[in-house]
Amino acid sequence: MDTGEFHLPRSRAANERLHSLVPGGAHTYAKGDDQYPEHLAPVISHGRGAHVWDIDGNRYVEYGSGLRSVSLGHAHPRVVEAVRRELDRGGNFVRPSVVELDAAERFLATVPTAEMVKFAKNGSDATTAAVRLARAATGRPRVALCADHPFFSVDDWFIGTTPMSAGVPAATAELTVAFPYGDLAATEELLTRYEGEVACLVLEPATHTEPPPGYLAGLRELADRHGCVLVFDEMITGFRWSEAGAQGLYGVVPDLSTFGKALGNGFAVSALAGRRELMERGGLRHCGDRVFLLSTTHGAETHSLAAAMAVLATYTEEGVTARLHALGERLAAGVRGAAAAMGVGEHVVVRGRPSNLVFATLDEHGQPSQRYRTLFLRRLLTGGVLAPSFVVSSALSDADIDRTVDVVAEACAVYRKALDAGDPAPWLGGRPVKPVFRRLA
Repeated sequence: MDTGEFHLPRSRAANERLHSLVPGGAHTYAKGDDQYPEHLAPVISHGRGAHVWDIDGNRYVEYGSGLRSVSLGHAHPRVVEAVRRELDRGGNFVRPSVVELDAAERFLATVPTAEMVKFAKNGSDATTAAVRLARAATGRPRVALCADHPFFSVDDWFIGTTPMSAGVPAATAELTVAFPYGDLAATEELLTRYEGEVACLVLEPATHTEPPPGYLAGLRELADRHGCVLVFDEMITGFRWSEAGAQGLYGVVPDLSTFGKALGNGFAVSALAGRRELMERGGLRHCGDRVFLLSTTHGAETHSLAAAMAVLATYTEEGVTARLHALGERLAAGVRGAAAAMGVGEHVVVRGRPSNLVFATLDEHGQPSQRYRTLFLRRLLTGGVLAPSFVVSSALSDADIDRTVDVVAEACAVYRKALDAGDPAPWLGGRPVKPVFRRLA
């Protein structure tokens, strides 16, 4: 049974205040308290390295930091110092700062498959700019996105395809069509069905599974043959797969790609990158119709660009991607071993590339279960592990990983009891956690 010793009274009160002031109680739906066990959604005070502290005074080993954005750990000294150097120099001017030039050169040196780059503040803007650019370049209205990837943008062309489509005109949503990941034949059938209508193929080059052999190259060939733009969303894969992104690792060059998350280590910066011929349509050195590509007041704010340059330098000079993989391999092996030892190896399942691990919680029938996820998250929190995923940061130590595995083992022991009882309800402590995308609150 759930003994209920672990309480977060200050966090609970702060969550109530947040809901009275902020729709959803958070500025990102994936950070909402509905994603956590009832009354066990910690409100964070501060973080350092791989640890965070809540306002109740509890310390946690943290995973998935900043929705995968804080890959070097919180308050990373090199990043903080780079930002500090810019603070008394001003952050935003009426003309470009030299920092914009330096950041563009650093980015394109790190991701050499791209020829031009434009910075923004969030991934949605960058990815929507790629879609707009593809439509302008091809003169076509439809967007084809990968149906197996969870999120691309807050904008209507994508949100209209989700269960939270309220407010999106049907005519807009109908212009977005979907293809399955890894299935070239199905994608070709889609492009043939809408021959001459599809402006771009939009996908993450990889997520929880590696691309099948030849798949990305096959997509490249299909895009070329059908005259559409190939767009890689590298918000997650960028830098976690390799310093040059998934495109650098797999050797398939998209026409356009978008980056964010790890690029700023928590500072707000994203990037649209790609072929000069396409990108220049949003510039001044061409004779065609101008494309309103990206033009944001804060897109080139110098502090975040300084952070991005420090992140890029740290990745390339310190082998961060290799460290992320090594830490993830240690964690995955430990979690799998703990789950197997407790008899739940087929129910608590770790998936994904070692640098981007997620976990699945399956019920007695082997089906994904929000109720068992609730049980698992509750036990992790009680043990001092804040883990909506098992996505690692390079600030984790081997001791952090080992501590996490110990807590997972304790959680799996309770998981086994719930499976044996045929019902996890006595261990939930309240309502189950909920999926982000759902029609009703």
